[in-house]
Amino acid sequence: MTASDTPVDYQRLFRSLPDNFLLMAPDATILDNTDSHVAASLKSREEAVGRTLFDAYPSVDQNQGDIIAASHEHVRQHLEPHAMPVIRYDLAKPAEQGGGFEEMYWQATHYPLLDEQGRLQYILQRTQNVTEQLRAAQEAAKAQAALAEEQDRTRFVLENLPVLIWTATAEGQRDYFNSRWLAFTGHPLEKQIGVQWVDSIHPDDRSRVLSTWQRSVESGELYQVEYRLRRHDGQYRWILVRATPRRDAAGTISMWVGGATDIHEQRQMVQELLQANEQQGLLSEQAHELYRKAENQRETYHNLFMQAPAMICILRGPEHRYEFVNPRYQELFPHRELVGHSVEEVLPEVREQGIIDLLDNVYRTGETYFGNELKLQLERDASKELRDSYFNFIYQQFRENNQPAGIMVFAFEVTDFVLARQALERLNDAPGN
Repeated sequence: MTASDTPVDYQRLFRSLPDNFLLMAPDATILDNTDSHVAASLKSREEAVGRTLFDAYPSVDQNQGDIIAASHEHVRQHLEPHAMPVIRYDLAKPAEQGGGFEEMYWQATHYPLLDEQGRLQYILQRTQNVTEQLRAAQEAAKAQAALAEEQDRTRFVLENLPVLIWTATAEGQRDYFNSRWLAFTGHPLEKQIGVQWVDSIHPDDRSRVLSTWQRSVESGELYQVEYRLRRHDGQYRWILVRATPRRDAAGTISMWVGGATDIHEQRQMVQELLQANEQQGLLSEQAHELYRKAENQRETYHNLFMQAPAMICILRGPEHRYEFVNPRYQELFPHRELVGHSVEEVLPEVREQGIIDLLDNVYRTGETYFGNELKLQLERDASKELRDSYFNFIYQQFRENNQPAGIMVFAFEVTDFVLARQALERLNDAPGN
């Protein structure tokens, strides 16, 4: 007996095919299906064979059975295969699996099988269950959308903080400057990246600034320097610059984040105090050191916002509800929970000191408010005792969809500096000075 004499059980062979096939008559009556299709369709072969497709697998409201019917009609009319788009077609679950319908998505192609005269004899449906792939794609899309939203939010805050911000590569090449830096210098981004930013430094400061920066890049230590930067109008202004390296899990530096604050007036004021009180050199030196300490507190942040040395918060809506508070701001009120509450709720003592009125005016008019050495009496701990504190701060409105959305607060505490200056002024006014 030869191999050709061995009978082939084609029905058994068809049912054993490793794919989801459904064989139908031209009117969609089910004639047979593969074992894989039985498993995927959640219904036994005996329950399906002999019934039409939509009778065997009932359609519910969300199912797209009309797309299947249109595909069948295309095969009947044109006698050619037709591939359907991904559709939703929920299937009834067996009672032992809890009943009801399971949400499912399918990719299907219908093939015409013709007789010897070229007439349609069967429709063969090849089906793929793409539910898991579709859900994975949907989750990926959601994650991407969330990431894009977070990036947009970070970019918004970065561009609107009242600080001159920049970043650099691990090798020390500047690769980003925010809009405030560009507006200050009057140069476009392409004229600042790399090492071009050095051109705006006062010639007498340039060598010192570059050597300090190079040492920090090589050592990975905190970068801090004061120098004169040329403003767009040609005036050189003293700025205080601080930068922190960002490291990966292995401790390798991946980038630098830095920022600068204009300290021109403060530096001039300290110089005037020193020159007017040469006989009080020791006390003046202490005042200058206190000034430097205060300035260090208010300078740029680590990893953009959360490790900022300045106090930063975002107040949302006309009720000035805390939406974001960085750790330096929270340290001012360690006994109070700020986020989610309005300023008036958690800081009732500031209403009588005019702060709520200031916030209302900035939110309503859009006019930025600059506070210089403003004295506030605050409850700094759980003792409820009001303590005098002094702050330099900026209240700046931000808008969304061309409407006022809230206020960005950027503040520095200068209590030590103010108290030292007042002490120095009292010495100046004393008889004999």
